[in-house]
Amino acid sequence: MQFEDLYQAISTTAWEKAKQIKLLICDIDGVFSDGRIYLGNNGEELKAFNTKDGFGIKALIDCGIEVAVITGRHSQIVQQRMTSLNVTYIYQGQENKVVAYDELKAKLNLSDDEIAYIGDDGPDLPVMERVGFAVAVNDAHPLVKHIAHYTTLMPGGFGAVRELTDLIMLSQKHLLTSKGSST
Repeated sequence: MQFEDLYQAISTTAWEKAKQIKLLICDIDGVFSDGRIYLGNNGEELKAFNTKDGFGIKALIDCGIEVAVITGRHSQIVQQRMTSLNVTYIYQGQENKVVAYDELKAKLNLSDDEIAYIGDDGPDLPVMERVGFAVAVNDAHPLVKHIAHYTTLMPGGFGAVRELTDLIMLSQKHLLTSKGSST
């Protein structure tokens, strides 16, 4: 099966970059969620997450690829969701995402070429400029799309993460070999 049969045409360069990935780093707001934050009268915060994205993350981890999140905000909801998906590396409250990126890269002994990052807005640019495979969600800011090696067909919060996990797994011949649930 070809990737374009599932989503859209992809350049040879992006395909080759996806083959090398050993770590996927994701932003949260605007990537795992649609970027909206719901606030209740009592200060509670709510976010919606897509179960397809969740299954994609679990499948990627099952294939031996590490997953991390780096987000500028801090939220118990994010901690709970990422923990339920077995994401080991959760960096919240990161105003300078490069600091967390450098720590992860050193901890996992990886090169930039072995790391993918998916983002949607300005705070993601410094990391996206360094990774081997920079990905923008479809509804990302134009500057993010400009530097991305690949822009998803799907918007943030609506399957963009799943599209990227499918791309990585398909390029590495692992697509849909994983079992489990998206919890």
